[in-house]
Amino acid sequence: MEYEIQQNKPGLLGAVTTLLGMLEINILSVTSIDQSRRGFLLEVPSEDKLNALKDVVFHIDSIKVTAFHIPTLLDRVAIRHGRRLDMAEINPPTYRFLREEFGVLVDFLGDTLAQGGNQVIGIRGMPQVGKTEAAIAACVYANKKWTLISSTILRQTLRTKLMLEEVKESIFLIDGITSTSRGNDEHWELLSKILTLSTPKIIEHPDVMLRDGRFPIEFDFIIEIRNYSEDEIRIEDVTTSFSSFDVS
Repeated sequence: MEYEIQQNKPGLLGAVTTLLGMLEINILSVTSIDQSRRGFLLEVPSEDKLNALKDVVFHIDSIKVTAFHIPTLLDRVAIRHGRRLDMAEINPPTYRFLREEFGVLVDFLGDTLAQGGNQVIGIRGMPQVGKTEAAIAACVYANKKWTLISSTILRQTLRTKLMLEEVKESIFLIDGITSTSRGNDEHWELLSKILTLSTPKIIEHPDVMLRDGRFPIEFDFIIEIRNYSEDEIRIEDVTTSFSSFDVS
């Protein structure tokens, strides 16, 4: 349950928690979300108690209920960190993070990876902002294995084959610029197979992969990472920076 404060009266939070206690509803977690909202993670003993709560809270003038449902991943992240994720675009969903919000990003991405499934996730950002670091940290958070398919970590990586153990329950990390600029036919054949596997894929520089157009890719969502909120992410600048980077 989430509500926005309409009249900031003293004791408002106490009144709401007292109501929940009278209905024998267990408060698992409560936090401030942004500056004017409160979020609750509740354990409700019965549907009757749930309906009784709904009948009351929607008629309290000092609050406006903005969420009342089974918690989603985004809800849990908001309650855990006290803020809603900044969604910049809807199709595909695009979430913005600053470098200083690394912990929130890893929690969100890690919880998503823990769910498994055939997900394709893009990470957009300028060089040295922490894209690969965030992806690997999220894999560790989710207790998942990861496999670098293309990357410039320590040395250039361009895979053309997979070991059998890498296919099972592994999260594949792909660098869009490395693949499009230096990948051969065998590498692209491998990428095509990987995108059909029922396991998450994380693609850095998703715009470069889409612009290449060798095969269509539908992203479930995209993450943007910036050092500062006013920073622009420009494909031209990213590719220029990459071309001058020595990966030998």
